[in-house]
Amino acid sequence: MQVPSTITPASGRVAVLCAGMGAVATTFMAGVLLARRGLGQPIGSLTQMGTIRLGPRKDGRAPKIADFISLASLDDLVFGGWDIFPDDAHAAAVDAAVLSAADLDTVRHELAQIKPMRAVFDPAYVRRLDGSHVKTGKSKADLVEQLRDDIRAFLRLHECSRAVCIWCGSTEVFQEPAPCHASAQAFERGLLANDSAISSSQIYAWACMKEGVPFANGAPNLTVDFPAAWELARSCGVPIAGKDFKTGQTLMKTVIAPALKARMLGVRGWFSTNILGNRDGEVLDDPGSFKTKENSKLGALELILQPKLYPALYDEIFHKVRIEYYPPRGDAKEGWDNIDLFGWLGYPMQLKVDFLCRDSILAAPLVLDLALFLDFAKRAGLSGTQEWLSFYWKSPMTAPGLTPEHDLFIQLKKLKNTLRWLKGEQLITHLGNEYYD
Repeated sequence: MQVPSTITPASGRVAVLCAGMGAVATTFMAGVLLARRGLGQPIGSLTQMGTIRLGPRKDGRAPKIADFISLASLDDLVFGGWDIFPDDAHAAAVDAAVLSAADLDTVRHELAQIKPMRAVFDPAYVRRLDGSHVKTGKSKADLVEQLRDDIRAFLRLHECSRAVCIWCGSTEVFQEPAPCHASAQAFERGLLANDSAISSSQIYAWACMKEGVPFANGAPNLTVDFPAAWELARSCGVPIAGKDFKTGQTLMKTVIAPALKARMLGVRGWFSTNILGNRDGEVLDDPGSFKTKENSKLGALELILQPKLYPALYDEIFHKVRIEYYPPRGDAKEGWDNIDLFGWLGYPMQLKVDFLCRDSILAAPLVLDLALFLDFAKRAGLSGTQEWLSFYWKSPMTAPGLTPEHDLFIQLKKLKNTLRWLKGEQLITHLGNEYYD
């Protein structure tokens, strides 16, 4: 692929539209509002805190990523979105109970101005929720047009030059691609026919792509990971990415599993359990939604360990994932892993990880990074699946037939090398021989 000749400057206001304005979205919005007042640091955000090495190590060139590439300023972000409940962002954040009352009170006025637009919602796809703040239409094609109208109206009202959309909604029930997902033309027919295989998240994504709005899928839903969406994204010149924010337990897996494999240590079993009490936990209490999440969480380990290449070490691994809805924990979930491994001469060992984390605190900086990187990708002329953003996903999207890369550190190299490539800088191989010639 040829390096883009120009990258459009990041001038003007950017609408960041969240499909779903619950705990993750409101934590993200409140955090950015606090950060741009200097009242909090955007910790966890690669775009705000991270650096990138340029050239040989001896040159000492390591600017902040935000200074190296043309990213939108936090001051230029304008927040909006859709939700099945009518609460404004402040009320929704209070209900989510992630951030303290003191933090929320500081940006109360700005959050209260962020009122959700009526959502597209089909309870067949999220069985544990029922909202009243929803759209009605003659067909799913009509709902796409209503969402497109929402996007255009929001851009006009807030004087934004462009937009990005992040799916921050719930996990939908498990879904395999259907005939309507095979091509853009088939999908358009499905919209007109109210095809039951077209979910709510897919309607959002379709509307965004039609409007030229980059779209990221923060849940394990099918959403944009099918041929019709790939086709439309390319034809509309829109970057898409997904799927499922890599936050707590899977983040740890994509760090620990590569370490075990690097040292050729065997694994007999890996048991993972989670307890959480937020809306996500409630939704995942439904077996259909849990199956979607389970598939997302199970995939990384096998692809990292490659049991076909290393049968003596990983061929008989037993991998089990559980998620339990436990309301007392709220957004403060616990991810517990027991790993039965073995080393020299097959002698057994164990590794136990207990990650007492906060779901939305880990997800909020990912929403920020994805919004800024996808806006950058669009201005750089990139379209279709953005595999270089695999760093952020439990189930990274790839070209058809290509095995996704799950190793967190390889993903980070891929991301940074893509930025170097786009800016015409030397790619970093970490070979190092040049220092000893």
